[in-house]
Amino acid sequence: MNLYDLFVKPYETYSTAQIVLESSATVFGILSVYFSIRKNIWVYPTGIISTLIYVYILFNFGLLGDCMINVYYTVMSIYGWILWGQHSKDHIHVEVSWASKKEWQYGILLFALSLILVTGVYYYKPYIDNQFSMQGANLGLYHLDWGNWLDVFTTSLFLVGMWFMAKRRIENWIFWIVGDMICIPMMIYKELGITSVQYLVFTIMAVQGYAVWKKSYKKKSF
Repeated sequence: MNLYDLFVKPYETYSTAQIVLESSATVFGILSVYFSIRKNIWVYPTGIISTLIYVYILFNFGLLGDCMINVYYTVMSIYGWILWGQHSKDHIHVEVSWASKKEWQYGILLFALSLILVTGVYYYKPYIDNQFSMQGANLGLYHLDWGNWLDVFTTSLFLVGMWFMAKRRIENWIFWIVGDMICIPMMIYKELGITSVQYLVFTIMAVQGYAVWKKSYKKKSF
């Protein structure tokens, strides 16, 4: 598969507006990660813009299951925005730390619940994609391919990552790094070439974010 097949051919049937929207969502997504690295509260408004655009894109493509997950991302971003606003001295930047053992236990529980939740969304996806009608819709997981199962796994990783980020815990970057690396080939498989590049950039930035937050915590400790 060459670059044309990856990044041009899938978009031949897209309108200019659709390409602009996906590109805009990518730009705001990258901005969100940039602000996150800097421990800047603007991570959330830029992230919300990105996820809302994806909600619109996925809804119009009839991918209502994925659309609902992005709605959840938006809600979690609002939650994180509120928490960061409460713990920022200058209403812009926040202090970070490592997660406690209890928070890790909550994170593992959230991961397990997320797996169940997202699998449930996929189970009812034929009903959701059929405009919430049971007529002609066969419920089940039979329609899932390897990309869908990876999506279940990465979505759960990202939900835990978002929770750790909202709590300002350094470990959030570990979840982003692993999830982003998995999403690169997954987005290529879904013929979302622009978004796959976004996840490549996200992976590089997440590694940088982990290093910056870790260094920042060490400085605070001394």
